[in-house]
This record gives sequence, C-alpha cells and structure tokens, in this order.
Amino acid sequence: MQAHELLKQLHLPELDDVRQYIRSLSTRTLVGVGAFAAVTTYWYATRPKALKPPCDLRMQSVEVPGEEFARTSTLMKDGALLSFYYDDAKTVYECFTRGMRVSNNGPCLGARKPKKPYEWLSYSEVEERAANLGSALLHNGHTKTNDEYIGIFSQNRPEWTIAELACYTYSLVAVPLYDTLGTEAIDYVMEKTCISTVVCDVAAKARLLLDSKSSKAHALRLLILMEEFDDELVARGQQCGVQIISLNKAEAIGKAHRQQPAPPKPDDLAIICFTSGTTGNPKGAMLTHRNIVSNISAYTKITETSCPLGPSDSHISYLPLAHMFEQVVQGVLLAHGGHIGFFQGDIRILMDDLTTLRPTVFPVVPRLLNRMFDKIFGQANTPLKKWILEFAFRRKEAELMSGIVRRNSFWDKLIFKKVQASVGGRVRLMMTGAAPVSASVLTFLRAALGCQFYEGYGQTECTAGCSVTLSGDWSAGHVGPPLPCNYVKLVDVAEMNYLAVNGEGEVCVKGTNVFKGYLKDPEKTEEAIDQDGWVHTGDIGRWLPNGTLKIVDRKKHIFKLAQGEYIAPEKIENIYVRSEAVVQAFVHGDSLQSCLIAIIVPDPDFLPAWASKKGFKGSYQELCSNKAVKNAILEDIVKLGKESGLKSFEQVKDIALHTELFSVQNGLLTPTLKAKRAELRNHFRQQIDDLYSNIHI
Repeated sequence: MQAHELLKQLHLPELDDVRQYIRSLSTRTLVGVGAFAAVTTYWYATRPKALKPPCDLRMQSVEVPGEEFARTSTLMKDGALLSFYYDDAKTVYECFTRGMRVSNNGPCLGARKPKKPYEWLSYSEVEERAANLGSALLHNGHTKTNDEYIGIFSQNRPEWTIAELACYTYSLVAVPLYDTLGTEAIDYVMEKTCISTVVCDVAAKARLLLDSKSSKAHALRLLILMEEFDDELVARGQQCGVQIISLNKAEAIGKAHRQQPAPPKPDDLAIICFTSGTTGNPKGAMLTHRNIVSNISAYTKITETSCPLGPSDSHISYLPLAHMFEQVVQGVLLAHGGHIGFFQGDIRILMDDLTTLRPTVFPVVPRLLNRMFDKIFGQANTPLKKWILEFAFRRKEAELMSGIVRRNSFWDKLIFKKVQASVGGRVRLMMTGAAPVSASVLTFLRAALGCQFYEGYGQTECTAGCSVTLSGDWSAGHVGPPLPCNYVKLVDVAEMNYLAVNGEGEVCVKGTNVFKGYLKDPEKTEEAIDQDGWVHTGDIGRWLPNGTLKIVDRKKHIFKLAQGEYIAPEKIENIYVRSEAVVQAFVHGDSLQSCLIAIIVPDPDFLPAWASKKGFKGSYQELCSNKAVKNAILEDIVKLGKESGLKSFEQVKDIALHTELFSVQNGLLTPTLKAKRAELRNHFRQQIDDLYSNIHI
C-alpha cells in the first residue's frame, strides 16, 4: 500500500500537508515550540531514575517468630541480628585500622583556625599520636584490668578522637565528661568512676576539676591539657595532689616508653556514656565495642546500595562527642576511610565551617532544622516570593515521593541553590535524631537540600539508634523500621489505653546494640532492662501498615488532670513549636485542675515579622509584654493543635510569654536539650499559679 493512501485511511495529513502547515506558522511560534521541545528533551535526559529501595517499602519489618508483638528488619533475610558488617572491623579500634587501609593512609582528622582552610592529619599520624598517648597512659599505671577508665573533658576537636583511640589501642575505657552536666554531676561522675586521669582541652576545665578535687575525695592524679596553661595552674594542681602536663609532653613520654598495641575484643567495654537524666544523678551506660560496631554496621547496611560511603566522604563534627549519636556517625566515617573536619567550637559560625569543609555527611538535630526552615521562609517576605518557593517545593516533593533525590533540577538552580550552598553544596547524606522533628519541616528540607535525608530514633541505652528510615521512603511522620541489629516490640500501657494487640504500646528494644547496664547501679539497670533483655524506652510507639514505627507519646512524663484524662505534654509541645512565632513551649497541667496552661518563648528572630503581619509593632520585649500579641499566639497554637488532631482537653486554655530561652546554662534543659520538667515547673510556679487563678471554666 502506498504511504499517502495509508495516511488517508488513518485520517492523517500527508507529509506535504505537514510541511505546508509548518510553513504557515510564525517565527515566534516555531521558536516557542522548539524551546518547549528542547526543555522537554533536557528534562527527560537529565531526570535521574529513582534509586532502587533496599526492600519492599510496603513491608519494611516483619514479626519475629516466638517473640510476641516483636518485629525485625526485612533487610536481614534470615532474621539474624547484625553484629558486624565487615570481618576486619569488629571493634571501634578495628574500624579505624580498616579506614586507614581502605583510604590508603588518606586524610583523617582536620581542624581550622578562623578564616583559614582545614589542616589535616593522616590516618597514620593519628595512629602514631594515639599509640604514643596510650603508651603514656600505660606508663602511668593504667591497664585493662586496673584503673581502666580515662576521662575526656573537651569540646569536639582532633585531640578528642586521638585520646579516645589511645584508649581503644590498649583496651582502656573512655569516659566523656561535659561541662553542661553541671558541677555537681561532674563530681558525681568522678566519684562513681574513680577516674585518676583526665584529658582536658582548656585550663578552665582543669580548674573546675581541681575545685572538685579540693572539696571531694576524688581519685584524680593526672591532668593532660591540650592547650597552653600557666605555672599557677601547675602549683594549684600540686596543692591538690594532681600532676598537670601538656598533651605534647604526654605523647613524648609515650614515645619514649612505647608499648605494642593491645586491642580490645568485641565484648570488652569501650565507653561509659553518662546520660543526663531530667531528674536525679546521671547514669553511666556501659557500652561495649560490639554495641557500637553493631550500630555502625546497621547504618552501613541500610545505606549499602543507596549511599555507600568511601574515602572521598567527609563529615562535619559539631554535635557533642560525649553523646553516642556523634560517636556512631564518626565510627561510620572512619570505618570507610572518610575524613572528619571539626568545627571551630562556636556554633554561631558553623555555616562558615560548612562552606569551607563542604562535607558530604551532615548529621543534624531538629532545632537546627527548624532554624534553617524558618530562615528560608523568612526570606520569602512577599506573597509572590512565598508562592514561588512553595510551588518549587511541590515540584521537588513530587520527585521525592517518586524516589528521585537530586540537586540539579531546574528548581534547584533557580530556587534552592543558595540553601544547598549554605551547607557546603556537596552534602549527600543527612540524618536527624535526638528529638522529634515536624513532618512539614523534614519534608521541605529533604526536597530543598536534595540529598538522602534519614530520620532515626533511639537512645544511649541502645548505643544510639534502634530504628531509622530507609532510602526511597521519603514520607515523614515515622522513624522507619527496626535497625538490622535489633528487634523492636510494643508492650501494653493500659492506663493510657495503648495495647500491643492494637499495634500500640511502649517501645522496647533487644539486640546486639543494647547496653550492658548502668555502672555500679544494679537497681537502675533492672528498671531499664527486663529479665528477657528488653530495654524499656518510656516512649509510646505505633506500628504503621508498612512496618515502620511512629512515636506518638511519652510514658514517663504523662500526668492526669482533675477529670481523669491523661496528658502527654511533649506531644502537645511538639505541635505548638511549629508556630512561626514560637521557639519553645512548656505545657503544664496541675492534677487538681481540669485544663492545661503553657509557658511560651516567642522566637526573637521571627516574632517581629510575624506580629507585623497581624498589625503589631514594637521591639521583641514590647511585643512579649503586649496582651494582644499573647492572645494572637494563643489563637495560632490552638489552631495548630486542632489541625493536628488534639482533643479539646489537650489544648491549653491560657499562656504566659517568657523572653529568655530555656537552656542548659539556666538549668531548664538537659545537655541533649530535653526539658527538665520539674525544674521548669518550679521556675515558673508563680506564672502557673497566676494563669490558673485567672481561668474560669
């Protein structure tokens, strides 16, 4: 059949007709069609394929046979719990030696001075310095079986990691100290551990320990200082029976008395991590090398195909090394030969460190995310800018939900380039933990930053994490399935009507990452770990249909109102702080009252602009004293509560505005930024009483 006859039968124009039609089009139309075709072709050519998820995202965990209501990760096909990912990395010490090998002795630890580039120590230089310091500790009488605890009292810096590696090289145990514990808590830790040697960064911390030594019967005998100190401090130490030497001198002593490494076994203790509880003395969680490496291995397992790490990866270290989240992140980097750049010590100039280092791995906490989110939307200061920002976000979100993560789209180049540049422009893996993060904030930043962005959940007692989201599942509002190194089960909390048979209850964890107990505290250990080896977290969880875990409540801080209704204040606070005007919230209810009240700290960076939109003018202090502003904030947070499904008895009836942030320094937050509820209640007793006296229900 002739071509033109076929075209006629199909009712299609012949080629001559098509040519005639094209000739009839104007030049402007042809250019427009060509541009559209070019853009479409470019979009299809540059649009990456979705990464293959590590498992079926519709079922990310499965029930454990023989363990009622317990679930395990589907990444472990045989149901066995993961202890090690690499055969040559079964202790934290071996993670380092593996990193030295796979990096071919590449850069390991880096630091910088103001307005200078990073300067790096190689893996072999770090190994040498750690062995020298460790040999000095042995020369001073420390052994695996005698006086094995070594205190480290410092901000994050290369010497922190060197001191810790010195411990691990000779099977000693690191005990991090941190000044935000408070003087009394540090006294308690020193007495509990009988530490005789502490490695400090600055003279001020050495003085704090000497003051403590003067008033308490501590075992402290040796202080090793990273930075310069004067003769007065040495004399002060002599009066207290404490020798003070520089880190350089300690390393020289060790070099002169060099010992062969005596590495630990997997089940040897690695670190005593003191948790800063919201009440009472801190508790020393005893964590083994197996505990830490199983957590490192689990994170490696979940990212093995989607975001494998290697020697070219770098990490910005600013979250406290005294806490296990940062410890595990560093362990992951070192095991893969990556390098770690430390911030300058001032969180206010972290962005300068980020843009200088340009890391590929960036762990974060919700408070930093909230500030980033607020800053981005604060710059969209006209309706048009806000509309464009939200439109661009929706386009990126659509890609995200189809499994595509990138930072080279049209919207990235037009809208989100500056956001990505603010964290260095090379970040490909982020992880948040330590506290809940709003689903809207997390989803927006996942889209805007264009990197794989995981949310984890856990606590010190399970090393760091016990669940984490998986690559490809970029939905927010859950913390993923159990890690491959542990099981998770939910148990009944009948008084709150959470029942395991309904897929709800207290989150309990069992696995190779679960700690050995609290140092010299069998009573608290028994409270935390039951007879079957399950750690009871105090958090309330719910299983979602796809096998992921959602944290919905907190058992520990619940209280009952006069009418018998149970209240979980942290759930309400996490909703209220999503208001643009609010940076912190403390929700309280007296058991003799039938309603809730709250102390609200307005956000000093965003309150003026927020108030201006509503017709209020004045300084931050003036706005916080304005009753109309208070009522506007109350209306806003109650509206948020209603949209989030809070019941009427879970909504506050009145609030008081407070202008000073709750902080570690004023004793209202723990070092991990959790609310000290008893202290907050006492601190605001007068405001609480005044609020209740003016409420008429």
